Amino acid sequence: MAKLWRIHPHDAARIAALERSAGVPAVVAQLLCCRGIHDAEQIREFLDPKLSQLRDPELLPGLPNAADRITASIRAGRRIVIYGDYDVDGMSGTAILFLCLRLLGAEVSYYVPNRVDEGYGLNCEALQTLASRGAQTVITVDCGAASVKQAETARGLGLELFITDHHHFAERLPECDGLVHPALPGASYPFAGLCGAGVAFKLAWALCQRASQAKKVSDPMREFLMQAVGLVSLGTVADVVPLIDENRVLVRHGLVSLKQRPTLGVSVLFNLLSMDLHAPLSSEDIAFKLAPRLNAAGRLGQATLGIELLTTDSAERASALAAYLHELNGSRESLERSIYLAANKQATEQFDPEGDAALVLAERGWHPGVIGIVAARLAEKFHRPVVMIALDSVGVKPGVGSARSAGGFNLYAGFAACGEHLVSHGGHAAAAGLKIEEANLEAFRQQFCEYAAGEISAAARLAELRIDAEVTFSSLTQKAVEQIERLAPFGHQNPRPLLCASDVTLAEPPKPVGGGQRHLSLRLLQHGVPFKAIAFGGADWATELNELSGPISVAFRPFVNQFRGRRSVELQVCDWQPASGANLAAREPLAASRESA
Repeated sequence: MAKLWRIHPHDAARIAALERSAGVPAVVAQLLCCRGIHDAEQIREFLDPKLSQLRDPELLPGLPNAADRITASIRAGRRIVIYGDYDVDGMSGTAILFLCLRLLGAEVSYYVPNRVDEGYGLNCEALQTLASRGAQTVITVDCGAASVKQAETARGLGLELFITDHHHFAERLPECDGLVHPALPGASYPFAGLCGAGVAFKLAWALCQRASQAKKVSDPMREFLMQAVGLVSLGTVADVVPLIDENRVLVRHGLVSLKQRPTLGVSVLFNLLSMDLHAPLSSEDIAFKLAPRLNAAGRLGQATLGIELLTTDSAERASALAAYLHELNGSRESLERSIYLAANKQATEQFDPEGDAALVLAERGWHPGVIGIVAARLAEKFHRPVVMIALDSVGVKPGVGSARSAGGFNLYAGFAACGEHLVSHGGHAAAAGLKIEEANLEAFRQQFCEYAAGEISAAARLAELRIDAEVTFSSLTQKAVEQIERLAPFGHQNPRPLLCASDVTLAEPPKPVGGGQRHLSLRLLQHGVPFKAIAFGGADWATELNELSGPISVAFRPFVNQFRGRRSVELQVCDWQPASGANLAAREPLAASRESA
């Protein structure tokens, strides 16, 4: 899809004023302005977030009641089960509460539904099984907010049920013994962006305070909570929640904690992936190295192994689990590639860029644990909401769907509007899931696409690149890029800065690299200054780039690569266009790029 480049306008006087008042380099002041941060005090808090900026856990809606009652359950010796979700957020949050309750002397275990067989969230059959095995108290992590029927089942079974979640509610709240949620109706918590692990951490913090009978917890509990901050960072980055406010604090300090206080399993995973223990850990390390290994377990129906890796005390078991999850991730990548090729072919044949506001793709044989990743790639490629549905191979069970958004479209609202065709649905505005009978597929596709057409304007259907600044290669010194790194951790709502440069040539032919030859290695040159670059998922550009005779403009994210003790600046190319087709002097808007993958 063609992309419209827009370069952020800059106020030189304001940047100079911030440079003086906040004591930051001009490049940092400029990038902070792009993020809407213009106050010197806000800048200091943003660049140096402190754990003291975290809000008191007692302020989290529903937490005081839940913490009091769970503490009573621990003291009464009740059998407690942590009921988690199968993604990294759910795994890390489940690990936090499991380790916390074990530290507090509770009789505790955990349960995670099988993604393929049971699907997301609480289910009545699982609750019945847990009750038959002697469970007395169930605490959910990253699920349950919309589980009205399941809460009724728990009550009928005599189970004490506490729900901790951050997802959307149903039309009415589940009736349970305690509901902890940052966006609880009627409450006024100032930040609703916590992930499931963040909510679980706040509860663990409050439980430790009650066990210590003071705001200041005992030394062993403090050490646990500092380690738990590292686990929170795993869930926060992997769940793609906004890296602002409390999430920014948790991830900044969590990245340090993961290096200084890793659980045994995380430490083994570091070694297995040959990660440089002397280099600072980044949010990208979580997103592209650690999280995929854990996620592979959940996507392929073995999430309990991910939690076991995060909580085990056995070095032998940690090594075996880490190796197995690493192998499982390789299988997931292979499966993902084959499904992507089939789905991309189907999308290309179906898609009308002028008329279609969304894509609904379906096929037998697609693995339901992988379709969400493919949906995300296709949503980025076509800049449309994409729903991928794995149909039952024999047509007996409902199809399982996973969707990713684009253009600001609210998937949760879209599924709700088409609910008459669905067995069930849930999720967020940006990522959601569903179950559907195959007979209702075409009716759902038509209604969903019509709804999307009414919600997404024509302008929103054109993919945009919001570029922070135009630069020259000569300005990208290691010192300058290290200053840019001060804005980390990068992620949702605080992306790594996107820059652009014009009059760039290829120093050598581009080379497809990586698993499946999906990525593109480049050597770029501007006015005699060379840079090594990588375009993730950009292998399709190779032929077109090789056929060009003139210079190009490139949009990229600079980063400092550290390899064997050597640090160098490299570029991650996000898009390109022939120099003749660009108008880099313009600020709002910039010319559309050529068709890109």
